[in-house]
Amino acid sequence: MMTDAASLRRAQFGRFSRRLDGVAAKLTTPPPVETGQLVHLSGLRLEVAGLRSPIGSRCRIEAKVPVDAEVIGFQGDRLVLMCEGGAEGLRPGAPVHPLQGSDRVPVGNELLGRVIDGAGRPLDGLTVSPGAVSVPLRGEPLNPMSRGALTEPLDVGIRAINSLLTVARGQRLGLFAGSGVGKSTLLGMMTRFTEADVVVVGLVGERGREVREFVEDSLGPEGLKKAVVVATPADTSPLMRVAGCWRATAIAEYFRAQGLNVLLLVDSLTRFAQAQREIGLAAGEPPVSRGYTPSVFSVMPNLIERAGNLGRGSITAIYTVLTEGDDLQDPIADSARAILDGHVVLSRQMADSGLFPAIDIEASISRAMLQVTEPAQGDQVRRVRDIYATYQANRDLIAMGAYRAGTDPKIDLAIRHRDAIAKLIEQPLDESADFATSLTALAGVAGAMEQDMAQLPPGDTNGQGLPVSQAPAVR
Repeated sequence: MMTDAASLRRAQFGRFSRRLDGVAAKLTTPPPVETGQLVHLSGLRLEVAGLRSPIGSRCRIEAKVPVDAEVIGFQGDRLVLMCEGGAEGLRPGAPVHPLQGSDRVPVGNELLGRVIDGAGRPLDGLTVSPGAVSVPLRGEPLNPMSRGALTEPLDVGIRAINSLLTVARGQRLGLFAGSGVGKSTLLGMMTRFTEADVVVVGLVGERGREVREFVEDSLGPEGLKKAVVVATPADTSPLMRVAGCWRATAIAEYFRAQGLNVLLLVDSLTRFAQAQREIGLAAGEPPVSRGYTPSVFSVMPNLIERAGNLGRGSITAIYTVLTEGDDLQDPIADSARAILDGHVVLSRQMADSGLFPAIDIEASISRAMLQVTEPAQGDQVRRVRDIYATYQANRDLIAMGAYRAGTDPKIDLAIRHRDAIAKLIEQPLDESADFATSLTALAGVAGAMEQDMAQLPPGDTNGQGLPVSQAPAVR
């Protein structure tokens, strides 16, 4: 009986041990890798059967040269993908594997001084060591109640912006300009002269030649030391151009989390929107406004709202908006104005006259300026803008010689101080204007105007110390 009991216990223990071994094997054995097949390719649209990967994940298509793609939608039991590069070499039935961890971005201080593409690959010929820290590519929305208030100005090194359009730490500003009026050059000056701790630059959809020119000429060796450049030129796929913006923002968020003040420059938001439009059309979205798909207008706020103040750090973001044909009513320009905290407009007329930076102070505004400036500066800005607007309104009459001096004292004042305002706006490429110097220059121009006003004969005024304007006489 003892022998039978011992044998029974040994048998039971053996069965229990085998069960434990089976459980351990299941825990240690990785799950089988899901594999799909490429079943359709049309233009930018790829269809894959046999996969269950989520939207936004990345996959690798096996070919002579493997091709990476991103899931942008699904139709029935098929996934809709778009290639990150060219589709050359793909064939029907090619195996497709999901890539793990494709929604994370490696970050770290080793990125400072580097130029990378939208996938994090080096473009400057140097190796990029994988960062020990990774963050989500598309980030997470900020709680509105956890955002810090806009309380301090940020010195961007540009006299006209510091004095007339003061930028606050954590503000989101748009730089609206047509092609060839100097927006990239202005961004380069900001990267060199700003007091921000770190500058992250996203070059999206630019010509390949301009990327090197921006890094070597506009940015320069000194500016590059505290900068990270994410470049996705025009010849890259729409996915890479969109990913370049997300990656630049994710890198800026990492440095903000370290308590640093970050200046994020994205050139341009329009190219980002155009790339997202291509993705949306490939996924089957209908165009709703000048060919732009609904996802464009939902993704733009998601990108822009990630900037701002959080904890001890801040992201001050400046997005360039390309106004095609100088049309400020373009859908992207109109949508961006509604989301951003202000806009700086570059004038082609001023650029053609040789004035740089060609900032139209009449059409530009910083919505956060009153929160970070003294009342005295606000009064000076209003005086300068009023006189500038008066000159611009009568510019054609003055140029034709149709205006007779002495007809309207306010126009006379605008003519006398026009050069002083232009000098306040103008700034050489290699000259930095800190915040204190900018305010001193503004006070000088506004003070000269005030002295000139005091010498005018008494009469009805318009609240600015100037006689009420009458219709200018024409000879």
